[in-house]
Amino acid sequence: MSKRVGIVGAAVTPFKGRWAEKTYYDLAQWATREAVKDAQIHINDVEGAFYGIYNDIFERTAIPEHAIHGLCGMQNKFGIRISTGGATGAYTISAAHAYLAAGRFKTALVLGVEKSTDCFDFSSMTATPEVIKSIGWSADSFFEQAIGWTAADSYAEVVLAYMDRYPNDLKPEITAKISAQLSEHVKTNPFAQRQFDQVTADEVMNSRLVVYPFKELEICVYTEGAAALIMAEEETALAISKNTGKPVVWITGVGEANEHSFVGRNHKDMSRIMSDHYAAHRAYEMAGIKDPTKSVQIVELHDAFVHQLEISMAEFGLVPLGKADSLIEDGLMTPGGKYVVNPCGGLIYCGHAVGASNIMSAWSAREELIRRGMKIALVHGTGSTIAQFTACLILENQ
Repeated sequence: MSKRVGIVGAAVTPFKGRWAEKTYYDLAQWATREAVKDAQIHINDVEGAFYGIYNDIFERTAIPEHAIHGLCGMQNKFGIRISTGGATGAYTISAAHAYLAAGRFKTALVLGVEKSTDCFDFSSMTATPEVIKSIGWSADSFFEQAIGWTAADSYAEVVLAYMDRYPNDLKPEITAKISAQLSEHVKTNPFAQRQFDQVTADEVMNSRLVVYPFKELEICVYTEGAAALIMAEEETALAISKNTGKPVVWITGVGEANEHSFVGRNHKDMSRIMSDHYAAHRAYEMAGIKDPTKSVQIVELHDAFVHQLEISMAEFGLVPLGKADSLIEDGLMTPGGKYVVNPCGGLIYCGHAVGASNIMSAWSAREELIRRGMKIALVHGTGSTIAQFTACLILENQ
């Protein structure tokens, strides 16, 4: 019989566009130290480590987890690294959950870290071209990478196919309002990369076009930082909770799905993010949620692009497909609305430190559930070419 698993400690470092004075070793140690402190346990009490690190090139080493295992105090203990593109953090939490639920460990560290802008392009004297190239190696290296594949145009393919199917959805004025709203949310997040970067919908609409239909203020930013969780099986989690006085936030549902990487018959349906659909509904089933529109209150989702945020909310079953604009038009995610969406500011304003991003989302969801006295949150990560990978988690404050 599987054991219940909960989050008993969590921490994030400040997310920044560039941590010139910190190595990824430093960031990993920092997040680990603060998560252990939050759980009020010693690192010696942690039995296994699960590392979420997306891109070896960012860290400048092919096995980046080897250097931080001992530095974080986990020497001579279990350690494994997960890498699934933008879904890395969510999949890392999922892996830790499986080991704890199976009784392999009583406690586990989940640690995500990324140092993306250590990349640098000396012809332009900026990091951006080299970061884009490093992400480009995530694509099909025989065809896509060679013709200049980027994450932005990959997601744009999905968004454009959705817009072909639902031409009255994802209206520019709506995506602009969502971005502006996220910029307001981030003001309360002191760890965010863009905490004081508030924008209006008009400013979003007038920002430069990056890849149609994405405007500059509708896309995530490159980020350096780390996030960590301390997770535990039920008996241990309850004992830690009694000591800290903080409630356990239980992970009651987990779901994953990976789509085909290529388009065509029996392959990828470009107008859908089926990985989001399957992963969310598998998580609902495990958590016993029959109608997510009546249960889910907080959504911390992977908003690499605002348009993808809207499609993901539809794939989760929280709004109808083809009517994702109802998030704003019907006030579903506006202040006081039905759903609290990305209260941390999301990847667009808090930042996208890829391996750490979904772990940061779980940190935020836990904080918000406890602070607001709410019961159920959905945490989501998606990634790889054309939104191929997804993992979703249901968090409950019981």
